[in-house]
Amino acid sequence: NELHMFTVLPQRWIVERSWSWLDKCRRLWKNCERQLTTSLQMVVLAFLALLLKRF
Repeated sequence: NELHMFTVLPQRWIVERSWSWLDKCRRLWKNCERQLTTSLQMVVLAFLALLLKRF
């Protein structure tokens, strides 16, 4: 019965919350960038915009 025990993982909740914040950024809905570095920069900008909104 030990296999059926459920425990909440706090790290997973943090990751899921971060993904939901990124889903609100319209530019990140589709992967339309040609280079991986550009996509990474868009993710950084999305988190920066989120932080600036909260201050």
